Amino acid sequence: MDFASLPDLRADLDPHGPAISDATGSLTNAQLLARVRAAAGHLQHLGIGPGDVVALKLTNRVEFVVLLFATWRLGATVTPVNPALTEIEVVRQLGDSAARLLVVEDGCAGAGDGGVATLAVDELFQEATETDPTPRADSSALALLIYTSGTTGVPKGVMLDHANIDAMAEMGVQALQLGPADRCLLILPLFHVNGIVVSVLTPLLAGASVIIAGRFDPRTFFDLVESKRPTYFSAVPTIYNILAALPDDVRPDTSSLRFGICGAAPAPPELLTRFEDRYGCPLLEGYGLSEGTCATTLNPVAGPRRAGTVGIAFPGQEIRIVDENGTEMGPGVPGEVVVRGPNVMRGYLGRPDDTARVVVDGWLHTGDVGHLDAEGYLTLVGRSKDMIIRGGENIYPKEIEDVLAGDPTVLEAAVIGVPDDKWGEVVVAYVQPRPDTRVDTASLTALCARKLSHYKRPTTIVVVDAIAKNAVGKIDKTSLRTTHPTTAAAS
Repeated sequence: MDFASLPDLRADLDPHGPAISDATGSLTNAQLLARVRAAAGHLQHLGIGPGDVVALKLTNRVEFVVLLFATWRLGATVTPVNPALTEIEVVRQLGDSAARLLVVEDGCAGAGDGGVATLAVDELFQEATETDPTPRADSSALALLIYTSGTTGVPKGVMLDHANIDAMAEMGVQALQLGPADRCLLILPLFHVNGIVVSVLTPLLAGASVIIAGRFDPRTFFDLVESKRPTYFSAVPTIYNILAALPDDVRPDTSSLRFGICGAAPAPPELLTRFEDRYGCPLLEGYGLSEGTCATTLNPVAGPRRAGTVGIAFPGQEIRIVDENGTEMGPGVPGEVVVRGPNVMRGYLGRPDDTARVVVDGWLHTGDVGHLDAEGYLTLVGRSKDMIIRGGENIYPKEIEDVLAGDPTVLEAAVIGVPDDKWGEVVVAYVQPRPDTRVDTASLTALCARKLSHYKRPTTIVVVDAIAKNAVGKIDKTSLRTTHPTTAAAS
């Protein structure tokens, strides 16, 4: 499927069928195509053409999707920009991507960040011009430049071409068993590849529709579910934690939901069970990364879902577990997770050495540590860079985090290694209480003593109001390590 012409195809097949909506209104397939044609004409009028990069610094809204397709219609590339970035960070992304145009929420056209021309989204043409650009079909053309969150260094531009996003969306339609009757509720940010691929491109490819929500708000989330009747949505563990911790009198009608997808960070098995038992909505935990166009594994929609695992490979992808020498490990033996498939990125923009280190003979080296069982279900035990080495013993934080998250007073846990003169590193845990509860660190210490070997037990448990997160909702362990020496004294 060529995504540049997907709006045309949908309009031909079902012109009056629903396509996308947000808080301001909804568009049918024919209306979406008209808006895409108008936006493409506007971009072309501004000099955008094949190979150019258009930066979208927008919140979740219909215009983001319109501009996505309009840009591809011209053979150009989209780089989403997190609206929360500082001016310095925005200028860095614009410069690195060589963006020709920056689309923003408000303001007026003219010189923008870093000297890049700026277009206010409310000035975007809504009616087609005399020229209607014909969709350019080129599977090798760059579709998306997704910048990594930067928790392991300066953000890098992940180059995803049209072949990548096409393959990933096709895999998603199969794995999620999507059809025209489905309605996806988008609550994750559109500046992240998950929001674009899983919650927009995949359902639209399946003939389904998309409901774009604004910023996630636990007070109104289930009102949206009851009024819009989505059949699925995708979220991160933090969101499911917050929803699972809502007051007991919150009893929404979730009968429209076939499932929820849980990804971006590992979730404690107890959370998945607790959410499903309370709301009657199965959670499918999956795993992936931007370099793999978002998703690599998923617990099956129809088939055994194994709590504690992130499921099996998407159709068309391969997974291996290897040691530091590249030797494949057997079932149950941990090692680095490597992935191969048509979804693997083209590389990092302008960083051939980094690309060569990460993509070797077509295999994407994820830096994540895990093991496969005999049926191909993947269990993650941590990031290789997060691994703690205490006195020569390897410790994977997720095992400890899962134990701590099993306590009824703990909303979320994050475990880091802290330098120690005697052991090299020791284990330190950060915990966030559930609303209206108090964490007893002595009880948590006793819990760890019952469930963990001595060397894995935290030497310090720090209770915080909120655990630091990065822009896409992942726990920011780099921040925790940086601030630990000053915060630990309070524990």
